[in-house]
Amino acid sequence: MSDTIQLVAGLGNPGDKYAATRHNAGFWFLDRVADALGGQFRTETRFLGQVCEVLVGPHKVRLLKPTTFMNRSGQSVAALARFYRIPAERVLVVHDELDLPPGVVRMKTGGGPGGHNGLKDVIAHLGDRGFHRMRLGIGRPRASSQVLSFVLKRPGSEERILIDEAIRDAHAEFAEIVAGKLMVVMNRLHTRKDEPVTPPVD
Repeated sequence: MSDTIQLVAGLGNPGDKYAATRHNAGFWFLDRVADALGGQFRTETRFLGQVCEVLVGPHKVRLLKPTTFMNRSGQSVAALARFYRIPAERVLVVHDELDLPPGVVRMKTGGGPGGHNGLKDVIAHLGDRGFHRMRLGIGRPRASSQVLSFVLKRPGSEERILIDEAIRDAHAEFAEIVAGKLMVVMNRLHTRKDEPVTPPVD
């Protein structure tokens, strides 16, 4: 069995302006977890984010939504991880993923940022790539030049339904994820939805 997860950081941008945009899929997942467990986020200035502590079975888990904006997410994640002496292998980062279609969720351990600026900053500030990732598919725009505007816009209603389904599927596995049974969860999630879909049009 792998180490249990002690910190789950969802990536996104703070404020009402960005709350419903694709880049905030990581925040959406944490909101679902907190709501289901009766947790409340509170602002913690020392951690540059909003923090919620929940119990998942016997395990205490800290949920973190950085308020540093996406490109500086690592400052917040590293601040909390270092304060509580949480090693990278006990950290899960939840983020939007351009390389997966809406409705698909994948787990991954280690690796590079894959062009995701939030992940890039987390790697830089943790000084370690060995943390776990939950990748929530949002699809890609047809032109690479549209990526920035794409992630900062709301998904269409059908896309949002698919993303919410992926969040639901991942949330159903959350207890197993926290318990460190990541390979079991990967096998289940990764066999649910593989089919490619037409890239969304903005």
